[in-house]
Amino acid sequence: MSNLVSPEWVDSKIKDENTVFFDCRFSLADPEMGFEMYKKDHIEGAYYADLDKHLSGTISTHGGRHPLPSVNILSQFLSSCGVDSEKIIVAYDDQSGTMAARFWWLMKYAGLNNVYVMQGGYTHYKEKGYAVSSKVPNKQSSEIKLDFNDNMIITREELVKALQQKDKLLLDAREPNRFKGITEPIDPVAGHIPTAINVPWEIHFNEPGCWKDKKDLKNLYKDHLVDNKSPVVYCGSGVTACVNILAMNEAGLELPILYAGSWSDWISYNDHEKETH
Repeated sequence: MSNLVSPEWVDSKIKDENTVFFDCRFSLADPEMGFEMYKKDHIEGAYYADLDKHLSGTISTHGGRHPLPSVNILSQFLSSCGVDSEKIIVAYDDQSGTMAARFWWLMKYAGLNNVYVMQGGYTHYKEKGYAVSSKVPNKQSSEIKLDFNDNMIITREELVKALQQKDKLLLDAREPNRFKGITEPIDPVAGHIPTAINVPWEIHFNEPGCWKDKKDLKNLYKDHLVDNKSPVVYCGSGVTACVNILAMNEAGLELPILYAGSWSDWISYNDHEKETH
């Protein structure tokens, strides 16, 4: 079964009480932009999921720019949106699927499997003439129990050990120039984690927000997934790496593990090696 749903399908479910929509639009350069756009208009009935406030935890010295949220943060947010274990959950953004993929991954991590990402993004949906609204839905209160699956993540300490034992395939989801250390627009140090292979998140789309089909997604990894090594994916802060994870899951490949702290966590330790090439 696919992780993706069409704008047409979404429009058909607008009045369905068993489906909850989440607007995940967000700009790393302007953290308030997504919510401002949401207030202007959004898919009718959708709640706003803020990357910083709802989909991430508190930043500290280590852990990266977008550490994972606590059970309390995530459960309280989802409860206020009426989510329970029976609901169908659909996420969308206008950032080529990056923020929606983070939401999708978090739901899977939290034990909620009935979650999907809308193909094409919000602008594509709106251009088709489907139902949008500026009305913010009322807060709710549902009973929800989250069960975080720690097998889906790897800590920095575990990653260091895995790299020493050479039993993990490490994939870097950032764009090539950041991977090579040619440019670094966000983090204070450029480069990548030693042994990592670059599989940029952007290559999973035919056009922004429109995911490739299962066969094409699988072909993107045919030359990388060798030697029976379990894949680990990272990016700058554990957001765009979720695109790769969703894509691999969509292709029917082994679900990779997320290094949630990613590059921004790795470089917070001065003794870690960094490569540029």
